[in-house]
Amino acid sequence: MGNTAKAIHLIRPFSIMAEAAVSGFLQAPGNPKVDFTAPEGAPALYAPDSMAWRIFKNPVTVYMGGIAAVILELAEPRVRAGVWNHSRFRTDPLSRLRRTGLAAMTTVYAEAETAKRMIARVNAMHRAVSGTTECGASYRADDPILLDWVQATASFGFASAYSAYAEPLFDTDWDRLLREGQTPAQLYGAMGTPRSAIEMQAFFRRMDPFLEGSEVIFAFLGIMRQAPAFPLALRPLQPALIKSAIALLPENLRARLGLGARFLPNAGERFLVKAVARTANRIVIANHPAVEASMRMGLPPDWLFGEGPFYKPNATQRPVRVSGPA
Repeated sequence: MGNTAKAIHLIRPFSIMAEAAVSGFLQAPGNPKVDFTAPEGAPALYAPDSMAWRIFKNPVTVYMGGIAAVILELAEPRVRAGVWNHSRFRTDPLSRLRRTGLAAMTTVYAEAETAKRMIARVNAMHRAVSGTTECGASYRADDPILLDWVQATASFGFASAYSAYAEPLFDTDWDRLLREGQTPAQLYGAMGTPRSAIEMQAFFRRMDPFLEGSEVIFAFLGIMRQAPAFPLALRPLQPALIKSAIALLPENLRARLGLGARFLPNAGERFLVKAVARTANRIVIANHPAVEASMRMGLPPDWLFGEGPFYKPNATQRPVRVSGPA
């Protein structure tokens, strides 16, 4: 579906506040400095007209999609043990969120060699992570099946959030996203990630028997409620965004994980989240990686946020929702 709305250019002081929020999150102390503006004309791992460039420009849906993906990851016992026992998420969640956000933006928007170097560092850290789950199952962070699962849940989360709250995605959009993501996924060591919406649903069905509830999921959600992920003015919206992320998961799985009705948004919260996400889809923030990467490629800074050369469906197509695990 083409983006036919006009881009929104914020006036001062709102533009300054938005730019400060981006800098504070992505270029925070401890994060490596990534220059998305250089070198001029250097391509990223994804093309400018890719689905990933379209989806990752929206900070609101990226936040919700990331939460949905992490819930799915934590539902898998081996991934859960690797994340919870070998990271500082429990003690320093904001730093972890910032590193993860920068890694995602670098993968999508940075010039390809910069992205490859970052991915190599991530892979090196994964090779050092191994252990045993509470039930005695051994795990390694570089296990190909677990890497496929992490990549698939990320694709599901980010695309589902974008489609549900910002702009509907069609079956061909899902197929494009998964097909275009093959090379970056393989660089991360995920060699068997789904290549289409049909393959995604089949993969989720295969993984479904391994998914289970855990107190770690509730601890993660509690951390996310407290972590100051947004500027002060938007922070009251954070609980509704978290609920809306949980709503992306299939009903049967939510029940299995213990995420009942009280974890879901009410009608007013759904309306507000959609309004904010759709507005965020059009706001041009000068130092956002999507804007800086567009300029690196000689494109207008607002081209992703207004009318863009995206796939436009024919009259017979309808938006689709790719189901997660049952």
